[in-house]
Formats: sequence, structure tokens, C-alpha cells
Amino acid sequence: MSTNPDMEERLLSDWSRRLTQALQILDLEVDHKMLVELGEKSAQSVTGNAGVISAFVVGYAAGLTTTSGRKGADEAVQKAANTAFQLAETGLEGPDNPGWKGSAQ
Repeated sequence: MSTNPDMEERLLSDWSRRLTQALQILDLEVDHKMLVELGEKSAQSVTGNAGVISAFVVGYAAGLTTTSGRKGADEAVQKAANTAFQLAETGLEGPDNPGWKGSAQ
């Protein structure tokens, strides 16, 4: 399906809202732009489906983080995404990250 950027954002918003309601995560705001960018970077540096894996792992890592309220959840997602973006810069060829010390977990 080919869409313009405004239409794509509306479709992503509609899908996110439908999905979060079905999963009963009613207060979740999905950062579409960040996830799409992470997916594209991961796909370029590793392989096409690495973007899907990156988005899932970022969400999972953020979900494991103990947070307090919406702001804490947003910060956990951003910290996990920052780590994923750093790894996507070099893909499989870069140095291993020493862990999440001082980040989301």
C-alpha cells in the first residue's frame, strides 16, 4: 500500500489506538516516528526484518523497567531506543555494548 506521509501517520495512529485498546494499554502513546526510524536504521545495518526485532526488543526492555507513571515509561522507552540506535550505527560489526549500566534497566 502506497501512502503519503500524512496518510501513513494517520493510519499508524489508528492502528496503534486499535491495538492498544485491544491489549488494554489505554494510556500508551506510540512514538511512530522514532520506531519507524529505528526500524529503518536496523534494517539498513543488519537485514530487512531487524527493524521489527529492534522495535519489539526496545518495547520489551522498556516494559521490564520499573517506572512510576507515564513520564517514567516514556523515559524507559527512550533509553532503550537510544541503546538500539547506537547498536544500529554499526550493526553486527560494531563493538559489543557493555550492558545497560546507567540506562533503562
